[in-house]
Amino acid sequence: MREVTKLITGNEAIGAGAILAGCRHYFGYPITPQNEIPEYMSREIPAHGGCFIQSESELAAINMVIGAVAAGARAMTSSSSPGISLMQEGISYMAGMELPGVIVNVVRGGPGLGGIGPAQSDYFQAVKGGGHGDYHTITLAPHTVQDMLELTILAFDLAEKYRNPALILADGLLGQMSEAVKIPMNYKPRIMKKDWAMTGCKGRPPLLLRSLFLNEKDLEDHNLHLFRKYAELKRKEVRFESFQTRGAEILLVAYGTSGRICKAVVEAARAEGIRAGLLRLITLYPFPEVALKNLASRVNAVLVAELSMGQFLEDVKRVVCDAAPVYFKGRVGGVLFSMEEILEEVRKIARKFIPHKRARRT
Repeated sequence: MREVTKLITGNEAIGAGAILAGCRHYFGYPITPQNEIPEYMSREIPAHGGCFIQSESELAAINMVIGAVAAGARAMTSSSSPGISLMQEGISYMAGMELPGVIVNVVRGGPGLGGIGPAQSDYFQAVKGGGHGDYHTITLAPHTVQDMLELTILAFDLAEKYRNPALILADGLLGQMSEAVKIPMNYKPRIMKKDWAMTGCKGRPPLLLRSLFLNEKDLEDHNLHLFRKYAELKRKEVRFESFQTRGAEILLVAYGTSGRICKAVVEAARAEGIRAGLLRLITLYPFPEVALKNLASRVNAVLVAELSMGQFLEDVKRVVCDAAPVYFKGRVGGVLFSMEEILEEVRKIARKFIPHKRARRT
């Protein structure tokens, strides 16, 4: 496939990926640090025959998405942390109605209004449901501007395949930074059958999309149906990158911007003779539990690097269990850790574990 390379921001890459994926309906409300997404979509979607609406609020935006995707359209919205909080009721409705919209969260530091610096403190909100009721949102974590484009395309495909909302969990750094991105030309989006869509009932029985079940047994059956779908996601759609994990004695686990930094840490550690490796998550939900457990069973220690107070850490500890000790390095409030900060943590772990292991072997 022919490609063109352009220097664009991560936020623009999300817009470009959405249009390539066939999204022709965007609804959103401005908030930093994601404003380049609605700006891009306001220009490009009408040029591709689509519809752009700056809604009066985030509440309105998510409900506009519900209406568009219920009619069979590919639609999306985007916001940053406080705005995503306002959308949670609508996202829960989408999960309950089995509607395949795409939501983008370019995370900022919190809680509250916080600040516009990059953070990963919306992890719980993204992967644990975020709104009311038992449900999950497919959650994808880019770590480059190229990822921002490609994972947006994937989000639309997965959302429609499983009839479930999908979320891109990025952050202010990834949204604002510019990189050279390969953009495919003449890309043909996947066309999926939507016999559930509300496109008019002429010539067929009427359809019903709902999340309201007043009979308790009906609601229980619906929840069990949803969780069979989530089980299928766990079997078929787990995605991750193993970076220099062969022979690793210290395993770094990270995602997004933290994963990007940790790649450089692994290379620097290897240059010093420390056998480090990285498991970088691409799908946060479904979580790559089998891959993490297998890798943790072969190393001396696990180090989690995360831009929060330990939300992601909780899931790593749950999966690793007693396979290896788990250490943590975090920064919060929009503050990034440097490569050297994490590398120093790796050195400390290496001094503690590796000499003991080698002495035992001799």
